[in-house]
Amino acid sequence: MSAGNPLSGAVLLRAFEQSHEAILISDRNNRVIAVNPAFSALTGYTLDEISGQDPKFLASGRVSSDFYADMWQTLSEQDFWEGEIWDKRKDGSIYPKWLAISIIRDDRGEVRNYVASFTDITASKEAADRLAHLAYHDPLTELPNRLAFELHLSQALRLAQREGRQLALMLIDLDNFKNINDTLGHHFGDALLQRVAARLRECVRSSDLVARLGGDEFVVVLPEISSPRTATRVAEKINRQLAEPTQIEEHLLYATPSIGISLYPGDGDDAGTLLRNADAAMYHAKNSGRNNHQFYAAQMNEAASERLQFESALRQAISNLSPAASDFVLHFQPQIHAASGRVIGLEALLRWTHPTLGPVSPNRFIGIAEETGLIQPIGDWVIWEACRHLSAMKARGINNVRMAINVSAHQLRSDSLISLIHGAMACYELTPSELELEVTETTAMQNPEATRGILDRLAAMGIKLAIDDFGTGYSSLAYLKHLPIHRLKLDRSFVKDLEEDANDAAICAATIALGHNLGLELVAEGVETDLQREFLSRLGCDVLQGFFYSRALPFEEALAYIQAS
Repeated sequence: MSAGNPLSGAVLLRAFEQSHEAILISDRNNRVIAVNPAFSALTGYTLDEISGQDPKFLASGRVSSDFYADMWQTLSEQDFWEGEIWDKRKDGSIYPKWLAISIIRDDRGEVRNYVASFTDITASKEAADRLAHLAYHDPLTELPNRLAFELHLSQALRLAQREGRQLALMLIDLDNFKNINDTLGHHFGDALLQRVAARLRECVRSSDLVARLGGDEFVVVLPEISSPRTATRVAEKINRQLAEPTQIEEHLLYATPSIGISLYPGDGDDAGTLLRNADAAMYHAKNSGRNNHQFYAAQMNEAASERLQFESALRQAISNLSPAASDFVLHFQPQIHAASGRVIGLEALLRWTHPTLGPVSPNRFIGIAEETGLIQPIGDWVIWEACRHLSAMKARGINNVRMAINVSAHQLRSDSLISLIHGAMACYELTPSELELEVTETTAMQNPEATRGILDRLAAMGIKLAIDDFGTGYSSLAYLKHLPIHRLKLDRSFVKDLEEDANDAAICAATIALGHNLGLELVAEGVETDLQREFLSRLGCDVLQGFFYSRALPFEEALAYIQAS
């Protein structure tokens, strides 16, 4: 070593011995002549065991001969190579390492030594693999995420186009999942999503893709189908599997699917069009009663466009809510005491007249409002308006007429409902007995425990409670008797045909008897003929409501009707 070099041989040897990187030195024939302690710790080999051997004894068998050929080519041209490689320890375990090889030449330019240094990169590689996995997978369900879905679908479409195959895309949305999530909390919602993901994987082949797009929305790609019937069979299997109840802790949960299906090439030849058309079909499935599947048809885009138009118009109307000026207005349908013929109540019913669309049927906008959550501000406005009109009615000398107000599932889940009603009653100087809140049978049974809790608080205030549309949903009569309700409202679907349909007549009779046995008043909706009035009165129905008496009336006309009767 020259006198001008500040590093002595002892210093270099110490650096060699204490380096945390494994170092192997071989001679010009690539035979091992030295290794440091880090090498022995990492590989398990001592110098005595491997001295004079070619380092290829470390080869894992995972690296191709072409890889080694390229490595030696680079070394011979640049005297240096580095990269990732898989090697094998003495115990046979295989691991990834980052390897750097340098060639040391003598004064004549001949190879004197090869110096290889390397580190185990297992941990960093696992971290990188985990990050890559997270980039393409949903962390909750471990399903591929939207990014992975888009890549997979693009690839599947290219293959289908090249080979002339059909492909099916199925968009799946869980019915009423938001009710579960909002009522029981995200812990139960997340657990339910994990169960749904597992069931979906069981419904398809290994070559098919199941992905989660977000929220409660999943997608299935069937990259090779012989006919639309294949997609039908898979959709029917998914409907059956997800219709089965899921037990999560003490709760038995239901999450039926609405499935929209689009087909390549008939419904679109690119990913965006197929997904958009599957979305239109999925909404058609929801509008067709949920828990079913629908194939895309061109007219569905018209319905989807109309839905978007309605949603936008609803948002605009909500932004302008006020008592003085609003696109919304309340009409009031009289409720008649069957025995005396006296008006004992009014049901507040929402009406919407759009500036350009004109009068919009509640059947067209209420469902959209519920799906989008817009029903919450609308429902709160209805409570305030109904109380305001009730106060105005009392100021006009009309008393002892109860105001019935419909409450949505969203409102029933809201912590603000109790304070909202307290505030409205205080503002308009009303007593609780002057109000009746109507909850549909389906809403009441979506989460019976939570429903009972809020209804108990309302009943404790002195507010009358009614189950609306009774007989149209699923309910447990054993549980229903524990709810603090005062009235059952027999749905109009049973009333309208009771003169011709013996089954409807029997249902009406049984429901009235059941209600009275539970100590409840019975209200029949949809009374349109004198025969229906007479039949229901004879059965002992307490209150009658329908076009036979009056349609829903604007406020002044409702006052005139009460005064005239």
